[in-house]
Amino acid sequence: MPSNIIFNEDCISGMARHLPDQSVDLVITDPPFGIDFQAKRGNYNRIGGRVLTGYNEIKGGDYLEFTRAWLAQVKRVLKLTGSIYIFSGWNYLKDLLIALDELDMTLVNHLVWKYQFGLVTTRKYVTSHYHVLFVSLDEKQRKFYPYARYAKDALHPEGGSAHYKDKEDVWNIPREYWTGDVKTPTKLPAELIRKILAYSSLPGDLVLDPFLGSGQTAVVSHLEGRRYLGFEVVPEYFEFAKKRLESGQYRIKSEE
Repeated sequence: MPSNIIFNEDCISGMARHLPDQSVDLVITDPPFGIDFQAKRGNYNRIGGRVLTGYNEIKGGDYLEFTRAWLAQVKRVLKLTGSIYIFSGWNYLKDLLIALDELDMTLVNHLVWKYQFGLVTTRKYVTSHYHVLFVSLDEKQRKFYPYARYAKDALHPEGGSAHYKDKEDVWNIPREYWTGDVKTPTKLPAELIRKILAYSSLPGDLVLDPFLGSGQTAVVSHLEGRRYLGFEVVPEYFEFAKKRLESGQYRIKSEE
């Protein structure tokens, strides 16, 4: 069983080729959103030379079938004790929910990640959150560690139970600014991944990200003592993730 390795290939065929049944403890992934995302749009205030190109988008008409295919492989490789966290925008959230229902996968929580900025709008409300689907295969066997971050009797600085507040289903975690560093167009903040790892895995567990991007899930999993696996189809992103993992650097400075 491979671990602490990433593959520059399509995750659907890659999981079928490399991963045995029920071998993964936790899946954390941020798949393409199907919205013709442009990595270097001026309203993201990014310097083009520091933003890696090649974001691999999925056409809207293909999104449901694409989602069925990769989720079917995730279901095959996930242990019955394991969990899945899927990040999604609102545009094709319905396709994710349909595919989960068709594959008889259980939606444990529909979490919301509230971040600190969205794109400026003039004809609609600003979207400043992601949907996070917390999914399992077997609710009787799924593992969860409710006091992994706060003791049962710990108090929150604002009052009340610390573990209760931390487990509320709206997460207000700031995005990370990698000013002056090489980056991919989208990335999850390390604190968000650490939180998921704490509640749904133990050190030594195997964490899979089928859409690795910058390598964030693998990098943070390694820092937190977990084993990792990942697939990334875009060569530029794969090489960037590989460089981060091999160098041990969380952030890589631009050569500009």
